[in-house]
Amino acid sequence: MPALAVAGRASFEPHAGFVPVAEHEERKPGRPGRVPHPGELSLSLVRLFRQTRPSVLVAIGRPRRPLLPDAHEGRSIVSRVARELREVVYVDGLRTAFGRAGPEGYFWRTRADDMAVKVVRELLRRNPELPAERIDDVAFAATAQVGDQGLTLGRDVALLAGLPHTVPGFAVDRMCAGALTATTAGAGEIAMGAADVVLVGGVEHMGHHPMGKDVDFNPRFDAERIVDESAAVMGETAENLHDAFPKLTKEEADAFAVASQHKAATAWEQGVMADLVVPMSVFTDEGWTVADRDQFLRPETTLDGLAGLRTPFRAGGRVTAGNSAGLTDGATAALLVSEDAAAELELQPKMRLVAFAYAGVEPELMGLGPVPATKRVLAQTGVSLDEIGLFELNEPFAVQVLSWCDGMGIVADDPRLNPYGGAIACGHPLAATGVRLMAQLARGFHDRPQVRFGLTALCVGLGMGAAILWENLRNGA
Repeated sequence: MPALAVAGRASFEPHAGFVPVAEHEERKPGRPGRVPHPGELSLSLVRLFRQTRPSVLVAIGRPRRPLLPDAHEGRSIVSRVARELREVVYVDGLRTAFGRAGPEGYFWRTRADDMAVKVVRELLRRNPELPAERIDDVAFAATAQVGDQGLTLGRDVALLAGLPHTVPGFAVDRMCAGALTATTAGAGEIAMGAADVVLVGGVEHMGHHPMGKDVDFNPRFDAERIVDESAAVMGETAENLHDAFPKLTKEEADAFAVASQHKAATAWEQGVMADLVVPMSVFTDEGWTVADRDQFLRPETTLDGLAGLRTPFRAGGRVTAGNSAGLTDGATAALLVSEDAAAELELQPKMRLVAFAYAGVEPELMGLGPVPATKRVLAQTGVSLDEIGLFELNEPFAVQVLSWCDGMGIVADDPRLNPYGGAIACGHPLAATGVRLMAQLARGFHDRPQVRFGLTALCVGLGMGAAILWENLRNGA
């Protein structure tokens, strides 16, 4: 297969403005890591850019050797081609209420895939202009892909939700970035012309599937010291951040947590969450009830109340239940379409996907992941941090957000950051969280039409980060 290089575009002129790029390293036959000759490709063209509204272009590399020799002329029939990628827009997104994991939670007696079905059906109900048969793929994420959130979730959920049998689906896992990864995978399908409409989302039932319960860690991780043993426990990685950045104190973490709770309470009081959360009837030990409000909301939270909480991950530590997100059950779903399909189907897109990036960091400091991911997105687009008017950053631990603020030069009480509160208040159902961030960003764009760009970002277990830059399609409206 030819190699692909993605770069930016202003107005497309074949072969104009291209510069040569260094070829892949030549490897001798038999050397370790040698690439078999069909894949030894030369990336010959990439267009470099900086512009106000970036689009994308694909430069397809020329193979060093013929891949498909012409029967008559004895030469390759694969030629250098360049083509424009399509714009990807976000139409709508929503979630269930987020419940406490365990027997006291809303969803203890509810299947994970049924939670996912609920948000998919509601998404279609809210967008009646979209015929179900026009959905080209369903990408769903879960971290624990076993039990009631196994069985290739995308296909499982599509069939259970009543989508036509012609609609395929697949499952993805990048732990906490699962739903964001489903989003970028679906966006790739749309951009390349393989799909017009992709439904994306995530679900995590941490009550049924506690973190690490079904994981068999390779003993080499510890025996060969590939990663620090604390990397397997998210709370310990948060304590490591406090160690690495001693100026990020417990008092600052507690203050951030209090602010998150208060902002979330205000968002609920003002009806913001009624636009994002779909109520769901569930059966509990006390009988039928409606899950319509996040169970970790604590609007009465105070600094004095948090000060005395125990530190479960380390004696005398700084990470507590009060400045961390709770273990959560929940599901999310969003609708991505091509710009052309949105116009054809008379859908109302809210934001455009501009760029995205993933990054790796030391596994035991996984909370740092969003810093390099954010910087990569900014470098890709030429958009500055000052040009971004909203940040939706996940809050697994307050210190994790503080480390991102420190790395990006943003104060923790910046009004652009998590204006509707975050995971400390609502919970963090791992693979589902990415779409929650997207839905809150879209609402933020609606409430602030003067804002042009927004960012969704989060850290990922085992030392990764993810970031997506979006453009507000209501900007200037």
